[in-house]
Amino acid sequence: MKPILVIVTLLAAMLAGLPAQAAAPFRGYLFVYFTGEGTANGEQIYFAASRGNDPLRFDELNNRRPVLTSALGERGVRDPFIIRSPRGDRFFLIATDLRIFGNGDWDRAQRHGSRSIMVWESRDLVHWSNQRSVQVSPPTAGNTWAPEAFWDASRGVYVVFWASKLYAASDPDHTGESYNRMLYVTTTDFVTFSEPHVWLDPGHSVIDSTLIQHQGTFYRFTKDERDPSSSSPCAKFITEEKSTDILDPTYDLVAECVGRATASSPGVSRGEGPAVFRSNTENKWYLFIDEFGGRGYVPFETTDLASGRWTLSAGFQLPASPRHGTVLPVTQAEHNRITRIR
Repeated sequence: MKPILVIVTLLAAMLAGLPAQAAAPFRGYLFVYFTGEGTANGEQIYFAASRGNDPLRFDELNNRRPVLTSALGERGVRDPFIIRSPRGDRFFLIATDLRIFGNGDWDRAQRHGSRSIMVWESRDLVHWSNQRSVQVSPPTAGNTWAPEAFWDASRGVYVVFWASKLYAASDPDHTGESYNRMLYVTTTDFVTFSEPHVWLDPGHSVIDSTLIQHQGTFYRFTKDERDPSSSSPCAKFITEEKSTDILDPTYDLVAECVGRATASSPGVSRGEGPAVFRSNTENKWYLFIDEFGGRGYVPFETTDLASGRWTLSAGFQLPASPRHGTVLPVTQAEHNRITRIR
């Protein structure tokens, strides 16, 4: 690629709020995930690489062993999220500090769980920095789940968001009732963070938000965490919303019950951990939904983000039992490097 074209490409990406493409087109995908709480290594971080530019077929890396493991906090990591910097010169990987294997106490995890996220950095997706633990949630929070980040070009910061149950300041032991809502902080370096603020609170429990931007609009996907016995028919499924400002407190509803199986449309029996990304080769988007307690990730696709209509993808071959994670578009050089991880 000629130098002038490289500069124009990078500037255009930054102005659009998109990560720069490392001065080269994307030729594949990296899939980062965990595998569940059923084994000692399930709550660690696994990598898989796409077969070329096919977003529906992946091969597990590192001989199906974790690539990154936690030695801090609860010594388990879930829900890994990876983001490319706007300059395209480094990657940040963040994850939930949580271990359920051998414990299984979900109530404890939401009343007295970690208030920190785990962070790694890399310049090449192969060599990673030492793990660091960063406290982002306030003392009133009982948990800090599924952190994700998005580069907000208009503000020049990363917006980092996650789910927490918040308890009254007068209840330091977190004995009262609460529900999960989405909080956020901002950062420029994943070392120093702003004070946390509530980002999404519909008055009932929500977790696992993720974002994608297209033509100036942010599309947010979030799990409705209400009990299935509630009055909501979309409890335990994904809600899609949109806004032109990432920090808008009132996104507009696009669709509910995204991915739900019906008599006329195949899908999932319940879903969480949505992971959304755009195809490298065509005007299409993919939404991986974690059918927890079932198959793990199941892919859906659309050619119109604003429609809220997602169709189950055909002929997919994902890693064994992939749970809540991220799919990151990568260049050919990056794809070549990650496929050599052993």
